[in-house]
Formats: sequence, structure tokens, C-alpha cells
Amino acid sequence: MGVEGIGARVLRKEDKRFITGRGRYTDDMAPSKTAQAVFVRSPHAHARIVAIDTSRAKAAPGVIDVLTGADLAADKIGGLICGWMIHSKDGTPMKAGAHPAIARDVARHVGDQVAIVVAETKNQARDAAELVDVTYEELPAVVDLARATDPDAPQIHPEAPRNIIYEWSLGDAAATDAALARAAHLVTLDIANNRLVPNAIEPRSAIGSYDPAEEHFTLYNTSQNPHVARLVLSAFVGIAPEHKLRVVAPDVGGGFGSKIFIYPEETACLWASKRIGGRPVKWTADRSESFMVDAHGRDHLTHAQMAFDADHRIIGFKVATRANIGAYMSTFSSCVPTYLYATLLSGQYDIPAIYCEVDAIYTNTAPVDAYRGAGRPEATYLVERMMETAARELGVDPAELRRKNFIRTFPHQTPVIMAYDAGDYDATLDAALAAADYAGFGARKAEAARRGKLRGIGLSCYIEACGIAPSAAVGSLGAGVGLWESAEVRVNPVGTVEVLTGSHAHGQGHETTFAQLVNDRLGIGIDKIAIVHGDTDKVQFGMGTYGSRSGAVGMSAIVKALDKVEAKAKKIAAHLLEADESDIVIEDGKLKVAGTDREKSFLEVALAAYTGHSLPAGMEPGLKEGAFYDPTNFTFPAGTYVCEVEIDPGTGKTEIVQFVAADDFGKIINPMIVEGQVHGGIAQGIGQALLEEAVYDRESGQLMTGSYMDYAMPRADDLPSFRLMTTETICPGNPLGMKGCGEAGAIGSPPAVINAITDALGIRDIAMPATPARVWEAYRAAAPAMAAE
Repeated sequence: MGVEGIGARVLRKEDKRFITGRGRYTDDMAPSKTAQAVFVRSPHAHARIVAIDTSRAKAAPGVIDVLTGADLAADKIGGLICGWMIHSKDGTPMKAGAHPAIARDVARHVGDQVAIVVAETKNQARDAAELVDVTYEELPAVVDLARATDPDAPQIHPEAPRNIIYEWSLGDAAATDAALARAAHLVTLDIANNRLVPNAIEPRSAIGSYDPAEEHFTLYNTSQNPHVARLVLSAFVGIAPEHKLRVVAPDVGGGFGSKIFIYPEETACLWASKRIGGRPVKWTADRSESFMVDAHGRDHLTHAQMAFDADHRIIGFKVATRANIGAYMSTFSSCVPTYLYATLLSGQYDIPAIYCEVDAIYTNTAPVDAYRGAGRPEATYLVERMMETAARELGVDPAELRRKNFIRTFPHQTPVIMAYDAGDYDATLDAALAAADYAGFGARKAEAARRGKLRGIGLSCYIEACGIAPSAAVGSLGAGVGLWESAEVRVNPVGTVEVLTGSHAHGQGHETTFAQLVNDRLGIGIDKIAIVHGDTDKVQFGMGTYGSRSGAVGMSAIVKALDKVEAKAKKIAAHLLEADESDIVIEDGKLKVAGTDREKSFLEVALAAYTGHSLPAGMEPGLKEGAFYDPTNFTFPAGTYVCEVEIDPGTGKTEIVQFVAADDFGKIINPMIVEGQVHGGIAQGIGQALLEEAVYDRESGQLMTGSYMDYAMPRADDLPSFRLMTTETICPGNPLGMKGCGEAGAIGSPPAVINAITDALGIRDIAMPATPARVWEAYRAAAPAMAAE
């Protein structure tokens, strides 16, 4: 490890421009003659669009045009797609309803766009939008997941009878039922995973621009995967052929999954630009729009049964989940409650039989798709709540019940597709228990009781699957794209390096960590290394950033490209130094003949590659190489989190007095950046456990938590100081041995918090978010039983 190489705690290169206000976000872009767009949105959760009168709006000051779904259909612009095909257990394909970029006949959730107003200024567009006269025939709505499939429930899409998109299953039903039948102890829980609203610091924004001379479109967009956006907009929506569409995702202020997807607004902005003669059309969401129309996360109802034998070993696990998909299928919504959820139901445990059924259901709510962790938080929450409940029912220590059931032999094939390649779950459990002083909890609980407080401790042993790969595997499961990554390493004549990557950064620190990798290989300073991403005209193709894939997949592609650069550079150096190629080593930015003082600087070798005066016979000039990397397996980060809480029984207020996280991320490039990722993930997980929930009125379908006044985001004083540590088992599936760290905190923390609260209250379950009101009510209900003990 060098001072800037792999493993070094290097300050992030990109932070200087961000903290000094010099970031360049989509909303900062101001192409010449840019017009402003505002969407007219449905005030109803479900309504037939009878008529739209745009005449007054078109006559308003500054208005350039007002366009509707009828105009969109007349131009033969296609609808949005879901990119992962799921088949029901009877073999029939999922029943996806149409999703136009502007609703033409029916609005299906509050905020569904029914027209776009384009004007000289945003205020003029806003004023004109209020003049668009839409005649609605309000229809009955259903937002309650438990009622959405009732025979008399409102029908949302004609393609999906009873609002069921698919009825899917995974695992061995017969073996699991047999295990449940012979169980010495059976644990049963009904668990809800609450709906969340993503809240990135930068709202979504799009600028669509059409050049009539070249018949070429450009989209500036807040996207986590600009190449996939271009692919979908060209091949499926039909905006333009791919070579006539450029997508640029500049600085993006947070994503957390919500900016993976292809949204209606970017389609509409591109199309509107062409309709008004080529002027750029810009739209930036206000926070109210973000609450209403950005893809939400989670929202599961699950009935689960876990079977144990007389020795307290798990012998079977049966799960039935209803997943709310919202009013439309978003880009990856179909795979989140299936292949990103059910495949992780084995957790860290050696479970011989698992069977999971998932029903995906439409409701008149905002679409639901991947949100930090995407399926894995839902799986971990279910597994770890079951394990904690089982320990209490069996009267055994929760840590020891987990330890008894750990997988210890690798590779390990689970009953639900995943083949875990490496891990040491005892190591993270031991590290977390020691750091949390688990053995001393009883004394702390007694001391808290003397102060009138209820103290509880909760564990969570999580595992996740990162990298979402390999392409052949996900293709066989219905994915519409491969999940490889690309990279190109360009060494310039003066020895500086540009790395073009198909990954995308929106807060992860790629400009630093990717440069550290190059430094580690070539020995040049990270100040001489530029990371280029987010522009489909610069990077040939890439799959973007989500699922903690940028390290294990994106950096592995860079490694492959660097292998080629290094091999060519050594050939050139050997030629210049009149040495054998096998004797050339790279150290401290120099190519040396091992065991001698003969050397060439990296700059000299790069310059020689481009001057071309003295190269090995038959060698092409230049020092630029590209590579694609398709992983052989997912990666499997894992860890143990311990949460300790104190509850004020008079108010229901929960204080997290200690939070310990022990993670195994494999090889770590920059520990400081990893710590930041874990901090952020834990904060989001605690937010879900204690504060956050998207709530709709069950009759009208209105979003009741549509602002920060009603949707409680965690603040600094809601969070403790986290104690973090890592163990290391090297991932054998990629050249760097990395596993991924970006989602772990959000996956492992919610069950740890809820396990601690239920421990403190002496109850089986409490719904997330465990607000003071819910905790107080649970305490009041449990108090007589607690007093009797």
C-alpha cells in the first residue's frame, strides 16, 4: 500500500468543488434559449381524463406550448417499460399495464402527469399550468395492499385482473412443508416493511434538447445509469435512434436507487423540445413533486413461518409476501421483491428448505422500485426479526442461536439460488459483541431501570448480494440487460491518465477510489489521474451504479484495462532499456529493470508510445486500452450490528445509546470512504426503523406525508455516534477481492433497532416506524404483563 494506493485513507478529490459550491448539477445547466417546463398533475388517485382544454393556458404570457397525452400518442412516442421479465409460478408472463409518459385516458395516482406546459420562465409555466382545464371522472381508488386483490377492488390496469401482476415462487414447497410439519418449534410472524420516500439532496431534473439540423437529441439528467437511459429511450420509447441521442449525467447529488429508473419527465422534455422547434426544455422537480412521483421503496406485507428442531437448528422457512408495486411498473420494480429479495432469505444461516411466494400488486400509489438495498433490506428484516423472536420463544441467547445456525463451510449453495463464495460470520459476530460489551448488558439494563428507563439490546446478522451479476445468470432470470461493466484507460503522451468508466458516481467517491487503483498499479499521483463518467458520447457503454457494483464490477473492468496498459508499457520499456520484458517492474511511477539502476519514468514510456520513433517491431503507437468485465458471481458482504436503546415509558421516546457495526466488505480501497458509506446507510436504516413512513389516505389515495412537515427524516440528534469495525474475507470472484459496502448500513440496521425496542418493551413485534406514539401505546399494552413478571 502506498500513500495514495489501495488501503490508504485518501481525502476525496471531488469534495473541493462540492463544498465550495462549484459542483455542476443538471439544474445548473443553462443551454442557450432554454425554456422551462411544468407538469399538470392529477389531483386524484384514480380518474378518467374526460377532456383537457389548454386554450387559456396557451394564451397566457410567456407560454410556448401546452402538450397532452393525445399529442404524445399522435407522435407515436411509446410508453415506459419494466426491464426485468418475471413469470408467475404457472409459467405466464407478468401482466404489465401501459405506462405513457403523459397520461392520456386514465390517471392512476396522485401526481400522475396529464400535460406539460412549456414557457419562457418557470413562474410563467406554473401560472399557465393552473389554467389548464382538465375534466376528470373520479374513479374508486385502492391504496391498501391488503385489499387491492379483493374481487370488488377497483381495477387499475385492464391487463392485470384483480391488480395482480404476477404470482411468483422460489424454492421447494414440499420439502419446506415437510420441515414445518416435523418442527419441534414453529415461529410465526406477520411483518410489514413500511413504504419509504427517497430524499436525495438534489431533486430530479432533466433538460431535453433537440438539434433540428443534425436531428440529434441531448438529455441532461439526474441519472445513476445514463447509458441505460439512452438504451430505453431509443429502443423502447422511440425518442430517437441511439446514435442520435446523447445522455449526460453530470454531478448527481445522491441517488439511493431513486435515480436508476427511466421516468416520464425526461421523455416528455426531449419530445417537447422537438415539438417547439429545438429549444431546450428544462424541468426540475420541487420537493412536493419528488414526494409524489419519485419511485418509493419497500412496502411489503409478509406472513412467515420458521421451523426449528429440538436442537434449535433451523430446518425450514416458509414465506408469503405481498409486494406493492404502485400504479405502474417502474424500470426494475419486478425484480426487487423476487430475485433481489427471496434469494437472500437464507441469511447467514444453513437452512435446508426454503419456500417463498411473492404476489406483486398494483395500487393507486406512486410506483415502487429499488431503494438503497433493494430487496435485501426486506429479506434481512424478515430473517432477523424471525431469529430474534425465535430466540425469545426458545429461551436461548439471541447471539448463540444465530451462531448455532451459521454457515461455516464455503462455497455454500443455498436453497434459493445464491451460492455464497466466502465468509466468516463468527468473526463479525465476535467483533460486534466485544465492541458492544454484550456480556455487560444486564448491568446496564438494571442501572437504566433505576433511572426509570427501559433498556433493550438487539442484534442483526445481515448478508447481501452485490454486483447483480453475472449477465448469463440474470439473463436466465429475466433481466433485459447484461450486468457487466466497461472501462477504458487512456495514458496521455505526458504520462497523465484518463479512466473512462461505465459506472456512475453520485456521492460514492469514485474520482478518488478509482484513481487510487490506478496509482497502485502505475505509481503515478492521483492528481494526474482523471475519472470520466456519465456521458454517453465519451464512454462507449456502461451499466451505471446501483447494487454496490461499482467496486466489484466497475473497478474490475478497470483492472482488466490496466492489465493491458501495463503489458504494453512493459514491452515499450523493455525495448527502450534493451532488457527482457519479464525483467521489467513498475515502482514509484517508473519502469525498472529488476535488480539494476536502469529505469525509465512512466512519462518517458508514455511519450515513446505516442512519438512512435522507437517501438518494438510491429507495435501500434499509443497507450490506450479498453475492457469489459462480466463477473462470475455476486459478492456477499455480511456483518453483525448491535443496537442498544433506552425508552422513556412516559413519552415513548426511544434513544439509541449505542450502535456497533462489524462488516466484512472484503478488500477495502479507502477505509475513510467506506466508513462514510456505512454511516449514511445506518442513518437511513434508523430513519426507517424510527421515523419514516409514506402514508396514503385509504379512501382518497392522497399522500398524507407529502412534505418534511409530515415525513420525518432523521436529524443529527436522532443518531448516536456509530462504532464501526471491519473484518476481511477476500472475495474470490473478482480480481480485487472486493464485496461492496454502499447498502450494508441500510440493510442491517432496521432489524437491530426494532429487536432492541421489542426487547426493551418485552413484546413480540412493533410496526416500523417505531414512533414515540407507537412505542408508548405498545408499552401501555404490555405494562400489565411486565408488572406481573
